[in-house]
Amino acid sequence: MSVDMSKHFSTSALIRFTLPTIAMMIFTSCYTIVDGFFVSNYAGKTALAAVNLIFPAVMILASVGMMIGTGGSALVAKTLGEGDRPRARRHFSLLIIFAFVVGSVLSLGGWFFMEPTATMLGATPGSQMHHDAALYGRMMMISLPFFILQYAFQSFFVTAGKPKYGFLVIVAAGVANILLDFLFVGVFGWRLPGAALATNIGELIGGGIPLVYFARKRSTHLYFVRPHLRWPVIGKACANGSSEMVTNIAMSLVGILYNWQLLRFIGEDGVAAYGVIMYTVMIFSAVFMGYSVGTSPLMSFQYGAQNHTEMRSLLWKSLGIIGVASIVMFLLGQWLAAPLSAIFVSYDAALLELTVSAYKLYALCFLFMGFAMYASAFFTALNNGLVSALISFLRTLVFQVAAVIVLPMLFGIDGIWLSVTVGDGLTCLVAATFMIALSGRYGYRKGGLSPKAKAKAENGD
Repeated sequence: MSVDMSKHFSTSALIRFTLPTIAMMIFTSCYTIVDGFFVSNYAGKTALAAVNLIFPAVMILASVGMMIGTGGSALVAKTLGEGDRPRARRHFSLLIIFAFVVGSVLSLGGWFFMEPTATMLGATPGSQMHHDAALYGRMMMISLPFFILQYAFQSFFVTAGKPKYGFLVIVAAGVANILLDFLFVGVFGWRLPGAALATNIGELIGGGIPLVYFARKRSTHLYFVRPHLRWPVIGKACANGSSEMVTNIAMSLVGILYNWQLLRFIGEDGVAAYGVIMYTVMIFSAVFMGYSVGTSPLMSFQYGAQNHTEMRSLLWKSLGIIGVASIVMFLLGQWLAAPLSAIFVSYDAALLELTVSAYKLYALCFLFMGFAMYASAFFTALNNGLVSALISFLRTLVFQVAAVIVLPMLFGIDGIWLSVTVGDGLTCLVAATFMIALSGRYGYRKGGLSPKAKAKAENGD
């Protein structure tokens, strides 16, 4: 059954509503995590370092799906809140077609430029690491259009009121990836190409099944119709979701910078340790991202319906949930640092010790990460892509980049591991300032809209 987004959500109902989206994000992260496990244990740390080196470049291209999904779903949800379902369906259909076309173009370009990309990222031409990085990256281009669709559909399933269906699709894709990794890498011994092929098939499932689902009329209030080519709609969705794209691109760029610094300070072992940390951190960040994406359509719907009381209720409940989750995540990070690291690199005692030590420092970022992510998604939900993008831009391309460059000069290797914490902490201060300053404009503060905003709304501005 579809979920009625116009109803009042208690805290427990809000958590239940977002759980499928959180699970979707976790299972999406499983692609990389499972690949990392099998690559590390069956192909060795050089192959693991190669995957970690090239993966940020792949994610930069895949971030288009996140942009179209989050920005487009906010636009579609707002249109649904205004009561215009036929127009919402046209917007939805247009944006999915656009995502697939852009994904195909990026896939072709990525295939031809993968070797110079591996060189640019720090791999020495002719080395085994360079060969493995280029090979894995090229194979990721095969299924890139469907990976982009998978990201987009994660948001649209929530907007359609079918988060559980989205969850089931990602479970199917994730389980297929895990089983095929075991078969191709563990049984057949195909090493790195086997891991990449398993991911290809998982992404085809994750992006392909929703195409069939939404092609059926009356499967939900959203389904494919003949779209009208409206560049302003595409532009609005892309601008509105640009913050999520900026976040993913910037996170990838920060990852590239991390790898560069680690190669300089430690060498190949540093890149491998960072990869292990990122594999497990993906699960923690997926919880925050899943909650942010899961609640965004609710906020967009209430914003379109001008229900300011429910907007305020959603905001305060979300802040409380994220606050509790942040503390729990930090404690789990400290407690699980050793066993999680051992899953990937137990075969190398020195590398394991380095990874555990680094993990405990890196886990401090869980105290700030959730609020930073939610604030950006919150303004995307309000169709304010500018503020959302600014928060994301400052978080990654300014604060984190500056931290990863400056802190190692002050604290050595420990400064690298603390960079994300410093960046997210500064982002929280900026985000809180925006949320307070714009509360009267959008009406989520007590008392609703400010007089100026109310006058604009009455005049239709």
